[in-house]
Amino acid sequence: MFSGKSIMPIKSAMKSGALACAAIAMAASAAANAGVVIKSSGPSASQYPVGKKIDDSGRITLKAGDSVTIMANGGTREIRGAGTHRVAERGVSKRSTFAALTKQRSNSRVRTGAARTGTGPLSSVRSNLWYVDVTESGPVCVADFSAVRMWRPERELEATYVVANSNSAEHLHVTFAEKTMIADWDAARMPLSENSPYTISGPGNVEPVTITFAALDAVPDNPEDLATALIEKGCTSQLELLATKMM
Repeated sequence: MFSGKSIMPIKSAMKSGALACAAIAMAASAAANAGVVIKSSGPSASQYPVGKKIDDSGRITLKAGDSVTIMANGGTREIRGAGTHRVAERGVSKRSTFAALTKQRSNSRVRTGAARTGTGPLSSVRSNLWYVDVTESGPVCVADFSAVRMWRPERELEATYVVANSNSAEHLHVTFAEKTMIADWDAARMPLSENSPYTISGPGNVEPVTITFAALDAVPDNPEDLATALIEKGCTSQLELLATKMM
């Protein structure tokens, strides 16, 4: 049989373990509820730099002329003007929007569905965060280097773009069929390399654009953490798209 003296240390250890678990749970909850600044301007911009984490249940104090855009509570909110403002507001859930925007699509699985031949209005905004805009320079974050897809903002005519790697003599021709806004990057012919500059030249006298790819080791499952990852990699175009779609 155990004596009272031998039982006391066990109870103490159990209590300590419970407190530790509670502390971990609280920390995880706090991390999950952390909003992130994605755009900031005005007199208080230095207090709220891009990438700053803010408790989405808290408040911020701004001055006249301030504008702070925050990703918090699963959505984007732009806060303007002097006064004390709540960081997040309850609204319609954006979970389905986020899921569609960040869905990773295999080239082989989606190739036949890529050609949108409908006669609906033309959208100049990408429907998926991982599509590479052939008209815009800058870093591009990639979730899967083996299934990169190119996107153009128009679809009326067939068009071919030439991709060149500055570190190689190889060229890749990416052809968009008529009425199609999406085309595959042939990774077998031109494998992607992180941080290598790629020049994309389009038809006509349009100025070529230069892009670099940055790999995301894991894609966060919430807008706040994904915004932070995009900021850290310098993928501002995708950050703006995320902010717009989650508005």
